[in-house]
Amino acid sequence: MKAIYALYPNAVTIREEVDGSIEVTDNNGNEIEINMTQVNAWVDPEAYKYARQAAYPPMSEQLDMQYWDSVNNTTTWEDAIAKVKADNPKPE
Repeated sequence: MKAIYALYPNAVTIREEVDGSIEVTDNNGNEIEINMTQVNAWVDPEAYKYARQAAYPPMSEQLDMQYWDSVNNTTTWEDAIAKVKADNPKPE
């Protein structure tokens, strides 16, 4: 659904039919013909954000890392965050 709205900005309603087809209409009720190959190939430019959110350690764990980093003069927290960012880079 998100791909259709991104590729067809005039789309207002998206309805999946019983036969599996998708009907997309604009604000006047006119049907918009969509290219499912483009829709299926679309990559969410914000997907990296969702991947990072899932990969970050819980906040309580991050705070514990920060505390122990300050006590032990280490960079555990910075290393953990840098790894998440490196593993899930922001698209250019």
